[in-house]
Amino acid sequence: MKRSTVLRLFVLGWMTLVWMLLWGTFSIANVLGGLVVSILIMTVLPLPRVPVEGRLHVMSALRLGGVIFVETIRSTINVAWLAVRPAPPPVTGVLRCRLTIKSDLVLTLWTDIMNNIPGTMVLEIDQARRIVYVHVLDVSTDRAVADFYRSARLIERLLVDTFERESEWQASPWRSGTEELT
Repeated sequence: MKRSTVLRLFVLGWMTLVWMLLWGTFSIANVLGGLVVSILIMTVLPLPRVPVEGRLHVMSALRLGGVIFVETIRSTINVAWLAVRPAPPPVTGVLRCRLTIKSDLVLTLWTDIMNNIPGTMVLEIDQARRIVYVHVLDVSTDRAVADFYRSARLIERLLVDTFERESEWQASPWRSGTEELT
């Protein structure tokens, strides 16, 4: 079965599930109604094609989820300390980070993860060169800067392990050849 077909079936199932959850009861009528509404939405309002170019590795995804949880808690504690400590406000700055991520979808995931970790916010993405500019709340010490880069690289490496392993990578057949990664 082709990936695009699997994705369409997943979206169909997901929308049907959401329909049933909105109604609050499980019945054959709700399932059939959800399928009809889902098919209608997918036909009238199709989503743009997103290239899916790797494979999901479940164990790596679980590890990624754990690391995101730990980094979020660690960063939350750091931001809370910066807010209540008896000292002047921290030195903030914008740091540049070059990524080795190949897929736009995985680049978007990295950006979303970084934006949800307290104390960081992605400001700009150079999609062609895979460079991101991130506002970091505390860059007052070399250790704070090194911690940011350590966290960013760890999340990048885990995303690559989860979605973009070199041995399984294949570019999407309908990706335009004009966006060459350098």
